[in-house]
Amino acid sequence: MKPQDTHSQNTGNKADVAVIILNWNGEKLLREFLPQVIATTDSSVARIIVVDNGSTDSSRAVLENEFPEVEHIFFNENYGFAEGYNKAIKLTGYKYTVLLNSDVATASSWVNVLYDFMESHPDVGACQPKILSYSNFAKFEYAGAAGGFLDRNGYPFCRGRIFDNCEDDKGQYDSDMEVFWASGACLMVRSDLYCKVGGLDTAFFAHMEEIDLCWRIQLEGFKVMAVGGASVYHLGGGSLPDSNPRKTYLNFRNNLLMLHKNLPDGQRGLALLRRQLLDTIAWARYVATLKFKFASAIFRAHRDFAKMRKNYTTHPKINLLAIGSHSRINILVSYYLLGRRRFSSLKATSWAEC
Repeated sequence: MKPQDTHSQNTGNKADVAVIILNWNGEKLLREFLPQVIATTDSSVARIIVVDNGSTDSSRAVLENEFPEVEHIFFNENYGFAEGYNKAIKLTGYKYTVLLNSDVATASSWVNVLYDFMESHPDVGACQPKILSYSNFAKFEYAGAAGGFLDRNGYPFCRGRIFDNCEDDKGQYDSDMEVFWASGACLMVRSDLYCKVGGLDTAFFAHMEEIDLCWRIQLEGFKVMAVGGASVYHLGGGSLPDSNPRKTYLNFRNNLLMLHKNLPDGQRGLALLRRQLLDTIAWARYVATLKFKFASAIFRAHRDFAKMRKNYTTHPKINLLAIGSHSRINILVSYYLLGRRRFSSLKATSWAEC
């Protein structure tokens, strides 16, 4: 008989926030990062819940024996990142949920700042703290930095990070700011809204699923914010490194899926045509530099997108990609041709230029 999923529940007063950490074969990460999360998370505001996604290492024993104070959910199989979180949020039922990566260390009062912000801003559906590098606390981390945007062609960039260029944190992005997407490394959402918009799209598997989620949250009329008064420290690179063609495949395929899903009729076709042309240039560049595995990844991404797009038949009437200052940015031109490597330089000189 197939074993059942199990859930150990905290019997104390229920807080408003569930900090859910999804774990798969991460006993080393649990030992390294979970103590800091426990020490800096106010238990009157939030409960820490580790969801084990069918691990085959000693993760479950580590949780039960070394962290008995932490609530846990044990799934009997690996549901993947998106479905793992979707199932866990439905099971837990808190007012707010923080999706927290297992390789994130948190700073003092981090969850209080996010919670207070959400409580005082009912028009905000999701938010993130500043995400700094665990290996260098003075530098922004790739996965989200101080909040993300999409340029006119759907390419993501962040306050504090454009492509691979991560800025030093000198307080330049400490102000709260409305953004287009918040990072899944540390993402607070209204749990009922998360469920209403369908949660994370399981078809994405990995990469850009949180951007797609934030797009749908905005289509429901809610804002997405970066909250500068809270910080976390992300190790990063734990799933797929940049050197893996699988990451290239997922990034290209999922970006196309996200545009197809969330752009309205009449504008979707032209946007996808532009992306096809730009992706062809990227493919040719990989071929010219003899990186054939990466060129193949782009080809397969477009091939599989052509099959998967048929699963999405409902589209919004509003083009959020054309609204706001980010809609006038061409990040490829700004970064590669104009040499603008910092978000502040984009904002000051090239919003209307590209």
